[in-house]
Amino acid sequence: MSDPMRPRASLRTAVVWEVLKDALDRQVKAAGRESLDVLDTGGGSGNFAVPVARLGHRVTVVDPSPNALFALERRAAEAGVADRVQGVQGDAHGLFDVVERGRYDAVLCHGVLEYVDDPAEGVRNVVDALRPEGVLSLLAAGLGGAVLARALAGHFKEARHALDDPDGRWGESDPVPHRFTADQLTSLVAGAGLHVAAVHGVRVFADLVPGVLVDTEPGALDALLKLEAAAAELAAFHSVATQLHVLGEARGAAEG
Repeated sequence: MSDPMRPRASLRTAVVWEVLKDALDRQVKAAGRESLDVLDTGGGSGNFAVPVARLGHRVTVVDPSPNALFALERRAAEAGVADRVQGVQGDAHGLFDVVERGRYDAVLCHGVLEYVDDPAEGVRNVVDALRPEGVLSLLAAGLGGAVLARALAGHFKEARHALDDPDGRWGESDPVPHRFTADQLTSLVAGAGLHVAAVHGVRVFADLVPGVLVDTEPGALDALLKLEAAAAELAAFHSVATQLHVLGEARGAAEG
């Protein structure tokens, strides 16, 4: 599964990948099938879709960008999984114009919720795509990480603005429309009818560490990856993570 584990990329994906892979393994056992149907909303060029397909699953990627879908097709072909990856042009708002409700064992919603007008509706849409015992992998921008980053850069007014803003934005030029706290994301997932199985902080330290240190110091990357993994599950670090990952399970799966 080399795609999500390349040296620099691994700092951004390792925690989410391990959680997702374990969740898919549990789904395989629960469903009694070796191959699952997975939906990746906003999956772009296949950073997660292709590795998931390499596990043997069938993946449908919905993304509004034709260029991203072209890159996905090429990437899937290079990885030898073109027969298990399908790209469809669309977005979370009109999701059921291009895919079926209740068809998927797992749905990935990574880096999408920040850009939808109504996050609650966005979560409900992706949950509606799940089968009765499906699982949701939700990854979104964290408020605390943005506040910390602006403050450390010396932009104290912007940091305060993000802290007070209902959408967690540090100003009008902020490219991210919405940021979330862990409580907000878990409330959205629970409100859509799922059990919150786990919450992880993503990129707690990675965005704060100088790249030159990671690239040149022997053993630094591996040590940082282990530190990220250790901190990810600790609630104390959720408030400063750049991203937050929530794993939601359908009630039937959680009870089973």
